[in-house]
Amino acid sequence: MSVIIDYDKCKGPDCAECVNACPMEVFEIEDAKVVVANEEVCTFCMVCEDVCPVGAVKVKD
Repeated sequence: MSVIIDYDKCKGPDCAECVNACPMEVFEIEDAKVVVANEEVCTFCMVCEDVCPVGAVKVKD
């Protein structure tokens, strides 16, 4: 499985709902954008998908 961010939709650090909601700290903010920095610790709980107000985060297999 993988975590994908659609940067055409993502509002970055102005939103950062996924960063704040992730219990495993999978996301980080780097160079003024949200990145998947620690995918290996992701438990695929899909909270990031649920909290993203613009649907920019997807968990895929």
